[in-house]
Amino acid sequence: MADDTADTADDTPATRPPDGLKPNAIGFVDALVIGLNSTSPAYSLAAVIGPVVALVGIYAPGVMVASFVPMLLIASAFYYLNKVDQDCGTTFSWVTRAMGPWAGWLGGWAIAMTGVLVVGSLADVAVSFALLAFGLDSWVDNDVVRQSLTVLLILVMTAVCVIGTEVSAKVQNVLILAQVVCLLAFAVVALYRVYADTGTLDAVDPSLSWLNPFGSGGATLTAALLLGVFIYWGWESAVNLTEEVEDSATAPGKAGVWSTVILLVTYVSVGYAVVAYAGTAYLTDNADDEEYIFALLAGEVMGGWDWVVLLAVSTSALASTQTTIIPASRTALSMARRHALPAHFAHIAPRFRTPDVSTWWVAGIAIAWYLVVNAISENALFDSLTALSLLIAFYYALTGVACAVYYRRHLTESVHHFLLIGLGPLAGAGLLAWLLVESVSDMSDPANSYSGVSWFGLGPPLVIGIGIALTGVVLMVVLRLVTPAFWSERPGVADPRLVHGKGRES
Repeated sequence: MADDTADTADDTPATRPPDGLKPNAIGFVDALVIGLNSTSPAYSLAAVIGPVVALVGIYAPGVMVASFVPMLLIASAFYYLNKVDQDCGTTFSWVTRAMGPWAGWLGGWAIAMTGVLVVGSLADVAVSFALLAFGLDSWVDNDVVRQSLTVLLILVMTAVCVIGTEVSAKVQNVLILAQVVCLLAFAVVALYRVYADTGTLDAVDPSLSWLNPFGSGGATLTAALLLGVFIYWGWESAVNLTEEVEDSATAPGKAGVWSTVILLVTYVSVGYAVVAYAGTAYLTDNADDEEYIFALLAGEVMGGWDWVVLLAVSTSALASTQTTIIPASRTALSMARRHALPAHFAHIAPRFRTPDVSTWWVAGIAIAWYLVVNAISENALFDSLTALSLLIAFYYALTGVACAVYYRRHLTESVHHFLLIGLGPLAGAGLLAWLLVESVSDMSDPANSYSGVSWFGLGPPLVIGIGIALTGVVLMVVLRLVTPAFWSERPGVADPRLVHGKGRES
């Protein structure tokens, strides 16, 4: 962690345990790949393309461009905050520095809970699409078989995370290569068949006008942006590995920024191919199938090679199953060593130099959540994923505000500082706060939930979000009474030496 005279002793390198995370375990490219895989591009695109087209029609690629803007602005905040504090807790540590322990703790809690909510669903999709790729459709319909394989997969990927960051990176490199090759093959074949007029659906000739996010106008744009923003979620996993990446002051932040850019290109390219080949009517009619839209399109586009697309989605979800555990486990580790969580969460495996206890805890709670919610209904599982939008928007926006607050004394030193460290992150935070409010309003109506049922007069996703928030507040108050050390920390400001690149890195 970087030197900062405004912070407490708990922030200094001298307080770090000697058996901390393994430094320089991976390089920039490895961090970039992990950031990309955390978003699960093939799965994320498959999950939103139908609903987005149902909302804005052919302008879906434009929505993906517009959704990219707040992500890039928040990625800038991650980059500049990481320069002054290379802590694997990212938002938790940075918000604590800038705005105090209460806001920092809530940011850390939100990150940890996103992992719990989504890991089970990702593993389920990875298993389901792998089975479909191998022609084992009947196994997908068997809940016992599918859920058992899902739990087994979570345990295996968790073990990979614990064994070591280098091993994790190697696995991720293979998975991203398979995923990108499969997606590109799908996009190329789809566009070729559009121009060759050999498609099986109502193809539409691509046009640059599709990049206009305001083409459809109206309230549907807001709903589409809500979906579009969150397909980018996950890129910050690269920054959660900051203590284990070479050149930790700049490489993780750059990996996060470049992840969002590469995702933009991927989403827009494949989005164009899907809309052009299938047409808006087909995608709208099958919008309720969500992530299985690629399973439907695979046979239409690729014929007997449909397993290529199925494999792309499977590897996408498989990779994200592993990488999504990283932010939650590293955040729990950071919170524990600052005495914001029980001390045993800070345990580091002596052999592998990874946070074994926090990693297994995240996996265990995620498995329990997956099984319990599935027991309620499959629709409840999808509603719990919708609740993710609230948590993601909250901690992303919090990070953007923290960046401007922490650097507040340096924002007028140059146009660069004002735009990239102040105005940009604040604008990104404002956009996400607006989307958060819109999400709450939308989720308050049970008719807008995936299941269409009412919980306490509200939509299930909002109830889940409120439940997680209240649980966090209660737990925070209890920990404040039990372990008061962390709560005495006071916010500070960025050291001038660090702002101008003269500070000491951890």
